[in-house]
Amino acid sequence: MPPSPSIRPLGSAPPLRDRGDACPGALRLHAAADGLLARVRVPAGDLTVRQAAALADAAEQLGDGFLSLTSRGNVELRGLTDGCDGRLAGLLGDAGLLPSARHERIRNILASPLAGLDRHTPADVRWWARRLDALLCASESATALSGRFLFVLDDGRGDVAALGGDVSLVAERDGAGERTAADGGTALLRVGDDPAALRIAGPDAPRAALAAAEAFLTAAEASGTGAWRVRELPQEHALTARDVAGALRAAGIAATHVPDGARPFTATGPTTTHPNPGPAAGPTTTDPNPGPAAGPTTTDPNPNAAPAAGPAPAAADSSAPGVVEGADGHHALAVLAPLGRLSAAQWRLLTATAAQHGSGELRLTPWRGVVLPGLPAAAAADRLAALSAAGLITDPSSPWHRLGACTGRPGCAKSRTDVRADLAHAVAAGAPVPGGSPAPAPGAPIYWSGCERRCGHPHGTWVDVLATADGYQVSVVRPDASPATQETRPQ
Repeated sequence: MPPSPSIRPLGSAPPLRDRGDACPGALRLHAAADGLLARVRVPAGDLTVRQAAALADAAEQLGDGFLSLTSRGNVELRGLTDGCDGRLAGLLGDAGLLPSARHERIRNILASPLAGLDRHTPADVRWWARRLDALLCASESATALSGRFLFVLDDGRGDVAALGGDVSLVAERDGAGERTAADGGTALLRVGDDPAALRIAGPDAPRAALAAAEAFLTAAEASGTGAWRVRELPQEHALTARDVAGALRAAGIAATHVPDGARPFTATGPTTTHPNPGPAAGPTTTDPNPGPAAGPTTTDPNPNAAPAAGPAPAAADSSAPGVVEGADGHHALAVLAPLGRLSAAQWRLLTATAAQHGSGELRLTPWRGVVLPGLPAAAAADRLAALSAAGLITDPSSPWHRLGACTGRPGCAKSRTDVRADLAHAVAAGAPVPGGSPAPAPGAPIYWSGCERRCGHPHGTWVDVLATADGYQVSVVRPDASPATQETRPQ
């Protein structure tokens, strides 16, 4: 499949793009070694049981009978046959998965999967996602966005804020943590790796995100580099929070400049984070000469303070499998797909569990998992056991937790080996890192890749297991490190 963005260390030159991106979609299929591939965008990972059933139908009737989950909470269908385009579009369209054919590849919206579900939940940013998706699909200018451009909506716990968004929104909480993003509160808007942010009213967040994306398109056109993402803009055309402030003013959105929006999301620190998220991608230093503002911008006299004081209760870890206790007596089940791959039978079991025991919805996560909200507390443990028996990862102690791999052979002709089979053998031997030694970055995700493109690799700090002509090479990837300081050891 088309590669993920390459690992670009700090200080390296941005790429020059002389064509549009080749990201597959639901209507633009990619020819892989194992047949055609479709990538179905699922904004915020939200699916109804009807939509989930349609995806299973497509996998069984048109593909290889499996569904792959991506690191952006989307679904890939592989092994599709020639000439299936019309039937696939019909299945997806009838289920409401293709609201706009012209926008289907740009609906890349990643959101905190447990928003509104756990006992001490931060703001429910799913409203942002629904509204932003509607705005994108109604925008003529948004059709110029790359299929790689990513919106990230973090509910304040810090789980998705560091996952490489081009436009990121982070909800800020009041002291009780009970306000929803739709009803009030504030949000921090960031673009790319700029450490500064703009504080905006929560209800303005979707419109502000679209305005920021449109500001990127303007900067990309001015740069002449064909940039697909904010981080690809050359320094002289870099998009900053101050630049976006002008676009927000033009849209009638009030914003306050926060000089260091990368600081904790509340006055007392993040509500909770991924256990080992690693450093945020990109630099965290402030440009000593950021240039003039795009217009008059308010600067918060105490910009790093959140609207409310007092300790924030810990929210659940949204990357971990298990039972998630809700505030209303209902529980959610969080499971992971081994290497992000589910059989149609496993997928239908998840769908049936959501329909018969849950709220009728499924949430896909960037950790290649699925969350099923709304189960009665008394039923949660039994349903989780049933999912475990079906081969899903339901326990954080599973040896498959935090392991990932690209497609590898035979699905990808560019791969040097069948990395998934090699990883399965390594796990069976009790050594998920080649050579039998412990992971060089304990707790970090471990990702096996069949070639240097490293499709689907994690963000932050991670262990890179790369297939080479001489065997596997193990490195620790730290986005804030120069190439000379990356730790590498051949196996």
